[in-house]
Amino acid sequence: MSDLVLRPMDEAEAVPAVQIHLAARAEATRRETMPPSVHPPEDGPRWFSTEVVGHRDIWVADDGGVLVGLLVLDVAFLDQLYVLPERQGEGIGTALLELAMALRPGGFELWVFEVNTPAIRLYERFGMTVVERGDGSGNEEGSPDLRYAWPGSGVGALGEDRLA
Repeated sequence: MSDLVLRPMDEAEAVPAVQIHLAARAEATRRETMPPSVHPPEDGPRWFSTEVVGHRDIWVADDGGVLVGLLVLDVAFLDQLYVLPERQGEGIGTALLELAMALRPGGFELWVFEVNTPAIRLYERFGMTVVERGDGSGNEEGSPDLRYAWPGSGVGALGEDRLA
């Protein structure tokens, strides 16, 4: 991982970036740590290009010219964090999460499926806490989920001062 560079995604990399999302999601479904997506994989590039690119901050983990991880951030929300299945366990997800924390020092929230125990372990290792439990009625997959919050480094989520 010595050549790993975390950098903003170039718009020309939208297809390789969404392929990370699709591959990681397919493997997590196979492992039963995520429910199956309700969208067909062939719709991924269109969805990513129209709904994500230009609307959110997108960062990639680039290892020697090969994209191996994806981070998508909204204002105070971690929208996506995916690593290629064959590269999981190498610290790439940790590096992307640390980047999210550096980019959003005021804190952020995220949703994770309750069955996604590997992601939950990562988030809890970084001090994130559950602030809401969902029964699945709030997501397309209909799967129970958890909303986690990271309060930030000095300034809390949504801008409230936690040092006072």
